[in-house]
Amino acid sequence: MSPLTGGGLASGDAPSCPWGSSHLHGSPVWQHPFLNVFRHFKVGEWKRSTKEGDVAPVTDKTLKCTVYRIRGSVSAGNYIQLPKTSTQSLGLTGRYLYVLFRPLPAKHFVIHLDVATEDSQVIRVSFSNLFKEFKSTATWLQFPFICEAGLSVKGDVETGHERAAVVQERRPESGEEELANVAPSGARWTCLQLDLHDILLVYLNRRYGHLKSVKLCASLLVKSLYTSDLCFDPAVTMAEAQRAKLPVTPVPREMAFPVPKGESWYDHYVHIRFPSDSSKASPEPVWKSCSPPKADFLGRMLQVLPRPVAFSNAFQDTLPSMVQVFGPIAAPSVPRPLPEVSLFCARSEVPSTSGPSDRSRERSAGPEVTDKHAAGNGVHVSAPKPTMVPVALEDVAVHERSGRKQNEQEMALDKNLFQPRIRRHQSFLPDPILRLKGVIGFGGHSTKWALWTKDGAAVVYPCHAVIVVLRIDTREQRFFLGHTDKVSALALDGSSLLLASAQARPPSMLRLWDFHTGECLSLFRSPAHSLCSLSFSNSGALLCGVGKDRHGRMMVVAWGTAQVGRGGAAALLAKVHTRVDIQAFEVALFDETRMASCGQGSVQLWRLRGGQLRSCPVDLGEHRLLELTDLAFGQDGHTLYVCGHSGHILEIDHQRMAVRHARRLLPTRSPSGPLSQKQTFSSGPGICISSLSVSQALCAMGSEDGYLRLWPLDFSSVLLEAEHEGPVTSVCISPDGQRVLSTTSSGHLGFLDVPSRDYSMLVRSHTAPVLALATEGSRGQLATVSRDHTVRVWDLATLQQLYDLRSDEDAPCTIAFHPMRPALFCGFSSGAVRSFSLEAAEVLMEHRCHRGPVTGLAASPDGSLLFSSCSWGTLAQYHCASTPCRILRVAANMVCRDAHPTPNALVVSGDSRLLAFVGPSRHVVTVMNAASLGELLQIDVGALDLANSRLDSAVAICFGPGPPGHLLVSTSFNAIMVLDTTSGRVVRELPGVHPVACPSLALSRDARFLLTAADRAIKVWDYPMKACPGCQVYIGHSEPVHAVAFTPDQQQLLSVGDAIFLWDILGPLERSPPGSAGDSAGAPLTCETSVDARQLEDTVSGANGLPRQQVPEPSPASPLQLGICAGPLKGDGGAFSDEEGPSEESHSPKGLHQASSLLPMLVKEASGAGDGGWGSPGAPWGLSMGPHPHNWSSARSVGRAQVHPSPRPDCYRHFLARHKTSLLARSASVSNTGIERLLLKAVVGYNGNGRANVVWKPDTGFFAYTCGCLVVVEDLHSGAQQHWLGHPEEISTLALSHDAQVLASASGCSGTASRCHIRIWNVPGGSCRHLISYHSTAVQALAFSPDDELLVTLGDYGDRALALWSMATYELLSSAHLPAPVHDVAFNPWDAGELVCVGQGAITVWFLRQRGTSTHLQVRQEPVPEEVGAGELTSLCFGAAPLLYCGSSTGQVCVWDARAGRCFLAWDADDGEIGVLLCSGARLVSGSNTRRVRLWAVGAVLELRCKGSRARSSSVLMERELTLDGAVVSAVFHDSMDMGVVGTTAGTLWYISWAEGTSTRLISGHRSKVNEVVFSPSASHWATCSDDGSVRVWSLASMELLIQFQVLNQSCLCLAWSPPSCGPPEQQQVVAGYSDGTLRVFSIARIAMQLKMHPHRAALTAVAYSADGQTILSGDKDGLVAVSRLRTGMTFRVLSDHRDALISTIQSTNKEYGDFGAQGADLWLAASSDQRISIWAADWPRGHCELVDWLSSPSPTLAEVPSHPLPCLVAFCPWDGALLVCAGLSVHPEVVFYNLHQKQVVERIPLPFYAVSLSLSPGAHLMAIGFAERVLRLMDCESGAVQDFAGHDDVVQLCRFAPSARRLLFSVAYSDILVWEVTDHRASGGALSSGPPLG
Repeated sequence: MSPLTGGGLASGDAPSCPWGSSHLHGSPVWQHPFLNVFRHFKVGEWKRSTKEGDVAPVTDKTLKCTVYRIRGSVSAGNYIQLPKTSTQSLGLTGRYLYVLFRPLPAKHFVIHLDVATEDSQVIRVSFSNLFKEFKSTATWLQFPFICEAGLSVKGDVETGHERAAVVQERRPESGEEELANVAPSGARWTCLQLDLHDILLVYLNRRYGHLKSVKLCASLLVKSLYTSDLCFDPAVTMAEAQRAKLPVTPVPREMAFPVPKGESWYDHYVHIRFPSDSSKASPEPVWKSCSPPKADFLGRMLQVLPRPVAFSNAFQDTLPSMVQVFGPIAAPSVPRPLPEVSLFCARSEVPSTSGPSDRSRERSAGPEVTDKHAAGNGVHVSAPKPTMVPVALEDVAVHERSGRKQNEQEMALDKNLFQPRIRRHQSFLPDPILRLKGVIGFGGHSTKWALWTKDGAAVVYPCHAVIVVLRIDTREQRFFLGHTDKVSALALDGSSLLLASAQARPPSMLRLWDFHTGECLSLFRSPAHSLCSLSFSNSGALLCGVGKDRHGRMMVVAWGTAQVGRGGAAALLAKVHTRVDIQAFEVALFDETRMASCGQGSVQLWRLRGGQLRSCPVDLGEHRLLELTDLAFGQDGHTLYVCGHSGHILEIDHQRMAVRHARRLLPTRSPSGPLSQKQTFSSGPGICISSLSVSQALCAMGSEDGYLRLWPLDFSSVLLEAEHEGPVTSVCISPDGQRVLSTTSSGHLGFLDVPSRDYSMLVRSHTAPVLALATEGSRGQLATVSRDHTVRVWDLATLQQLYDLRSDEDAPCTIAFHPMRPALFCGFSSGAVRSFSLEAAEVLMEHRCHRGPVTGLAASPDGSLLFSSCSWGTLAQYHCASTPCRILRVAANMVCRDAHPTPNALVVSGDSRLLAFVGPSRHVVTVMNAASLGELLQIDVGALDLANSRLDSAVAICFGPGPPGHLLVSTSFNAIMVLDTTSGRVVRELPGVHPVACPSLALSRDARFLLTAADRAIKVWDYPMKACPGCQVYIGHSEPVHAVAFTPDQQQLLSVGDAIFLWDILGPLERSPPGSAGDSAGAPLTCETSVDARQLEDTVSGANGLPRQQVPEPSPASPLQLGICAGPLKGDGGAFSDEEGPSEESHSPKGLHQASSLLPMLVKEASGAGDGGWGSPGAPWGLSMGPHPHNWSSARSVGRAQVHPSPRPDCYRHFLARHKTSLLARSASVSNTGIERLLLKAVVGYNGNGRANVVWKPDTGFFAYTCGCLVVVEDLHSGAQQHWLGHPEEISTLALSHDAQVLASASGCSGTASRCHIRIWNVPGGSCRHLISYHSTAVQALAFSPDDELLVTLGDYGDRALALWSMATYELLSSAHLPAPVHDVAFNPWDAGELVCVGQGAITVWFLRQRGTSTHLQVRQEPVPEEVGAGELTSLCFGAAPLLYCGSSTGQVCVWDARAGRCFLAWDADDGEIGVLLCSGARLVSGSNTRRVRLWAVGAVLELRCKGSRARSSSVLMERELTLDGAVVSAVFHDSMDMGVVGTTAGTLWYISWAEGTSTRLISGHRSKVNEVVFSPSASHWATCSDDGSVRVWSLASMELLIQFQVLNQSCLCLAWSPPSCGPPEQQQVVAGYSDGTLRVFSIARIAMQLKMHPHRAALTAVAYSADGQTILSGDKDGLVAVSRLRTGMTFRVLSDHRDALISTIQSTNKEYGDFGAQGADLWLAASSDQRISIWAADWPRGHCELVDWLSSPSPTLAEVPSHPLPCLVAFCPWDGALLVCAGLSVHPEVVFYNLHQKQVVERIPLPFYAVSLSLSPGAHLMAIGFAERVLRLMDCESGAVQDFAGHDDVVQLCRFAPSARRLLFSVAYSDILVWEVTDHRASGGALSSGPPLG
């Protein structure tokens, strides 16, 4: 019967179905055969749907019907949504969703679908031409929709020649990137057919449930939506299908598009089915197609190369037409050269000359999956592309997509996901080249599973994801491979024919194996989410499993397995949930339908009957509370033995379901020793029995005391016992009863031979991941280091353990063998390096020259030297040719401190001449002479990834065999670079080696094989292959592989991670390395011989116009500073010289008086100040610079006498320091006895008052900005901060040298510094090199010369001075005073002797002239042409030579020819003043006070220079524009100008991505004064409020802003967080008080305002919750205290005792009922600005409140009070509830402790200044006090010790201890928030460099 009769059922005839569950669980008959969604839900009435924005019905001329038009500039604001609210659901179950729509021309559109899975998980699926790439998360799939012009093709569509041309024509060019995805003008009506079932299955491995909601967003036309389970062909009507008898389902009449007679449907419309079969394998962008498919539309498509390829006709004709027409061609934003490789490749083809974007973009191709595997052959797959993860089994396939990685197990359910059509490319033989030979390890998920085979000749056990069969006589291993996670359970049938195994990771996968052949017979998913036990019946026909479902409920499942061996599948017989605990489960030997289980307090007997599992409990009587651990059926068929944690053995008659006997195992100790002499059964504490096994005559028990005991079945006495090194986890008696297998939790597996009473150890293993390995050649030994704190030495021939070195307290990290002697070197986490003798089994020597964990350890092959490195960056060299080993050299700051943890961090070349390591930064690889430690090369590998804006870094390194001398470097961009160790050039590069960074690599001695490891995969590469090295991929590890290596004989290789794998190499025998004497003539040459000079040049320098992304030019060697040590160090610091001398200071007059008298002092002559200062254009100023006979001070005063003060220019470009009334304290008393100290941990905020105060060097990753008087250096990846202190005032500007080694920072003058401080910082070390000063008010700008030898400093409008400094000697070379303010300065990048300033109506060019030892300045001024009318020039930057760009106060950009000195072009770039200009190449960035940042294309400007006055600005195009939150004051961009960081006056740093057109907050702080800091009860979050009206909630762990509540035109003056008594975390609230007298309660979980009250008429100044959290107390500036109910919002009491004085503090705490003679459980206080404090007791539920005490004090005398009002500070003492701690109550500055019981002051602590903030630590007797003198004091209230800390640039108005165990202290100076960590002084040592104390 046809699914559609008579044109199909109209969807409007479907019965109406109410909202709710009937849609979800009822029969969807009403939705068949299809459903018109718009008609069914009556979209036009908008009752069950909703519309927003510009949505209107219109008549479409093409379809000749009414459609809905959705348009608007913002997609999110113009949409149609079904259903009306998010709480409702459409409940549509049709597999296919048909969307009939047409994109509006030149617009973007978005389609959102919310799809529910079978387990009720809601997934959002979005399609849009806004998206540039596919993105995937667990709950969101984003698919890019690439529109193609609707051009009609009348030609040969069979071959697709013309259509392919159309596709290539529409690919966006580089200049069209912004409009690449908008709908073209000829966009057609489209039938988008979405297979919702396949979308969820392929991309998320989820099962489709129903369609929940649909949201259609602007801009598009939509006719309707349809759902159906049928796959319609929209181009075929019902009549055509019946007439031609086509085997397709025609489209229903109402879904059909009208087609003119005689024309094709595809000439007018577009049909897209997604996912197509090919897109299931690769999530490429959805491309519109407009040609009829001649091939089957559902057929599988070949994948096309990721750019247009010009095929020959012959080759093109061999491809299906679908490839040419529908191919998902990617649209990269930047063209790159097409690698000359075959379209089909059966190996991983990596072109050696691939473009820079290869690192960040993975190309996909169909994988080749090995269909068969044999036992013992290892897991292997041939990988066509690096994006594929290996698989070896016929039912496992893995495909890694962009944004999401699917594991092997998830993809195993869809066998047909990949069926690639590829031709094999036999380039890497043999295939496979590796075979797994041996595995060292046992357990992984559990150590309880070890089984005997039926004949007792072998044991079966899991080793993580591998199942091992070990013959006990020959120790030969064979393997069952296929699991992708740890094996959680094993079972073997009675005949040893069928093996069952379960996988640990939910959902649990089961495999059934043919035990003899090793073939996997069946793979299926368990209904249980995780399985912990399996049990076979004796015949193997029944398999039972025990586990838990996803809700944690216990579950028992039974499968029928009788047909598995005959080609059938396992059948699910029954499953049942149970509430009882199950620790062990077993199928009876005598009856396959009966089972038994035991657990906590229960023994259950089970029976399978009629497809159901039923259980019956055994009455345990008095033993019903026992924790039972294991059971076993007796051989007699009547007895069930059960053991327990308490030592009980229960014998149960399972037929009568009663306990027959109960015994208990007790320890018996002899009086003289602890050993057990005899075991008895009685009362008392028992021995925990973990496992038992029963034979016909014996019962074996394993216990947690480490003993295996054999008993007769009457348990009369112990027959045998064997002691183990750890608790016994399982025992198993062999079928013949002669041997007992035992396992321990320490990873041991062995057996006890009963007749001979001998115990044989079969397996020893690490109990934690293995971190590193080392091999030794002469004795064939392997050493491994593990996280279990052991170092183990193994015999490679037998795989048996030889030595076990344990260190419980000091964890071993690295390992190395001595090449000549039986000695072993090991590095530890304490920094110790120890050498062990393997002959004497003792420690030979211990060295402690490292202070951090040892990260690298390497011995030279000749055995003469040993090298070690640590996490502190220290490198040590040892002489180890003789015993004992001694230290030769120790060098600090050599090795990268934050390098990736990898065993390949420190390597020595094969000839022992070279040493290489990653350092001093992770972006640099250093090569040294191994003997002298002389630096030979420093190679920068820090290339930039444009996709995610991060720098490449070195991960692992490895020397190749020589000659030639090559160094292989694995990078974080998943590439391997081959570097020449002589020149440092890049010889070769392999991009995309692994999907993640490769932490370990090794090259065979003959350079034949390259071995790499990443994640859980191992790859073997055909290294000599020149252009496209093939690789083979192997898996088997269940955890990441940490290290790989070849064995010394080069015949095997090792990989370590979760276990130790030994692989046989099946390839040819070792041959000589290329280029050596033994190399045969016919051997393949190394890759560098095949790369011509042009290719090498393009590869290294990036000849495609992109910023340098490849590598690396070697930098010249810098001198190495070594500390020499003659022998072993006695202490940690013996070989270090870390102390920094005091930074030198050059300022007037003292600094220069101390200089040598021979140095020339160059100053401006007095007569030259202002005489003819601004001469005619082109003429030099009348200034001459020469030596001055007097000292600097007198000359300075003469010069200053002629400088008249200038008013501030109407130009925001000038630095405007915030007005401060506080002065920095000159000194403070410090007593360090017993005091805990502060470490500055983080700074929250950015100084928006500064100008050009952000620097960033993408090549090195250095990023710094200012906050107050601090320079904050932040790691953009981890968020970790360093803080450089030293400036007394707010920092105005920064400048970074071109080599990123020096940073200059400038601050204003202050009361303690008469001149501005300019500090010169050493970037690598973070230390201050020098302090110079010259300017009197503020420094406007800093700039380094192109060669970094000079520094120019420019004063602001009040200073009007320009100074030139030598960076070699820090001398003032020359200076000049300017007649008018200058706004910006810059050096000419092409001439270090020329610099340019911009100011009022002109540019000024300064020329540096050298006369002997004197430096003179000559000046030329060029005015702006009148026709330009630019007014005041405010900013400048240099572009391509010889262009100079200048911004003006009127928003114009002027372009100058710097050589000719003329302005030839100007255009209006903005509406306001342009304060920032940056240029690189053909792109210019401008930032202005209109908050806009714009990107300009200025590539044509250079050509316009020749036109002179005829140049027109129409050639300058604006590419992008972003609006930020404030005026732009700072900006720094990458050389490509694709990304950068912009700072605004709002105190925000923005990350700008022009490629995506987005701005992301990097640093955010309050722009105005912060008034309060509060913490959540759990100390996971903190909140702040500010004068800007915002309440911000931050994460305490990451210090990132999470939530912001903003109230406009109000100041938020106080804040409180609800106490824990308010409820769970999801009910947490904050209450904020505002300047208009309102209280607002915000819900943190809901991110919404919950309540608004108005209890006050005046501004609120203090607020607090009551102890129970149900009452809010608030105080205002008029002295009124209001008490309000939180639930009702009503104010029920107002206290006026403090009238006419501002309420400064309100605090509430708990008290005992009746304490202080008052009722109620609340004790609270209020303090006012007139130094009065009231203490109250309250019972708020009853409305009771009474005064307990009243304190007042006279105000300080006028002579003692500072210029600003002082608050009255008071707090309840957290460690003594009867004490009040007060400040501001007395005439003198002090803190007093007032006892509420005694009614008197019990202690007074004097202070150096009046306190303005106070906080008490809840965890220790510590008090923090903030002063107006910018000092923060930490006081120990027990010892009285104090210490003062600097770092603030204003009054420390707030200090607050966080209520957490981490002991954090927050201090606030205006808007800057400093986070301190309180550390014990013994632990902190000298760590106070980040926050130095005063004094």
